[in-house]
Amino acid sequence: MAQFEHLQVFQSMSRSPNARLHAMAELGNGIAVARWSNAHDARDYLAPSHHTLSCYLAGGTGTFRREQPGNKGAPDKLCILPAEHQSAWIINGEIQLAHLYIEQEQFALGAMALLDREPRSLQLEEATFLEDAEQSARFRQLCALDWQEPGERLLASSLAHQLLDHALLNQVGMRQGLRLKGGLAPLQRKRVREFIEQHLDTPLPLSQLAALCALSEYHFARMFQSSFGLPPHRYVLARRLARACQMLRQSSLPLGEIALASGFASASHFSNRFRQALGATPGQYRAAFL
Repeated sequence: MAQFEHLQVFQSMSRSPNARLHAMAELGNGIAVARWSNAHDARDYLAPSHHTLSCYLAGGTGTFRREQPGNKGAPDKLCILPAEHQSAWIINGEIQLAHLYIEQEQFALGAMALLDREPRSLQLEEATFLEDAEQSARFRQLCALDWQEPGERLLASSLAHQLLDHALLNQVGMRQGLRLKGGLAPLQRKRVREFIEQHLDTPLPLSQLAALCALSEYHFARMFQSSFGLPPHRYVLARRLARACQMLRQSSLPLGEIALASGFASASHFSNRFRQALGATPGQYRAAFL
């Protein structure tokens, strides 16, 4: 789960004497959101470890990047600030904006699920004052929710994942001049990924996954992390939780059956893992989408 003290863009805003934080929430799975206002300020972001999507909710016509003084913001304009980017901002007048903070592990999971590409081969493309009506509408829906109310926070989490998915499908390109070293071969990666999806309801020991690639457990774990962007056990858990979420939204099966179908040993184990990841119980999640 995202921790605000480790989100450099959030911390940069927090240090400003002019910026005001109106609301913040961790939405689970390495995603967090904040709503800000700011006025007559200057902010620098220096190689954050996370991605940030932002949307101007009001104002911004006097806001620009220091190296692009002719390109100004406006309501509903979007910015995409990838991890490791650098940017310097001048804020003239008042602005209201929303930030969505995305940890790189969640970006990696999305890249594998939607694009079937190694996350390390991809880059989120930086954009300043982008116009995208679908994304700005999602941001406004997100900001209209009460993030402290459990059901609405879950709806906010769903919207946040839609924002990330849209960015992955529309604002991601291949890294140029990159020579990938290590990692699984494409056929190995495909075989392991498909095997995991087909056997989420069964135990998936590391030894079994390593055997698919004829590798030792040690080498397989290292190569898997290089290719998938996270360790095998975290990837499997994320896929199990994703299946459980889908079943909670789309079926009326008892929670115990969903737990077993998703590969959890018991309903209590399922509930504990679900709460750790999403900050709510499976029952609360289901109720939020009724």
